[in-house]
Amino acid sequence: MRTAGSIFNDIIDKNFDKKVQRTKERPIASGKVSVLEAFIYIVLLCLIALLILLQFNWLTIVLGTSSMILVFTYPFMKRITYWPQLFLGLTFNWGIIMGWTAMTNNISIEPIILYFSAIFWTLGYDTIYGLQDIRDDEIIGVKSTSVKFKNNVKVFVGTCYSLFV
Repeated sequence: MRTAGSIFNDIIDKNFDKKVQRTKERPIASGKVSVLEAFIYIVLLCLIALLILLQFNWLTIVLGTSSMILVFTYPFMKRITYWPQLFLGLTFNWGIIMGWTAMTNNISIEPIILYFSAIFWTLGYDTIYGLQDIRDDEIIGVKSTSVKFKNNVKVFVGTCYSLFV
């Protein structure tokens, strides 16, 4: 699902990506892959993921299906909040809870603690990752924790990693 989510993100960000030095040559932004071709690939990936998901218990199927809300909402976050990395953390780390439920068929506190811990890890590393695009992002209006905390990034990332541990 991560690949399907990344492709969907590239479709939604096509016009942003054209204006960012690091991303302007991505297949969709550069026109090497059409939006239709990308959507077809997303559908194929989602069908494969569904076939795999249906092998699990009902609770895991419900959680896996509900994760699609996160996957297909994330690309819009950088347009409305300086916290898209938080939403990315919620999305990327959902598999922690799914893995637990696949094995136990219940939800308990242990995977919830790990899930929230991993969200802080994602906040930290994706803030660092976003620093390379900060100039372009400010020009085109992309919001991120990298932009928000650019003057205090060491403190912010250090805090995230402290909370991760």
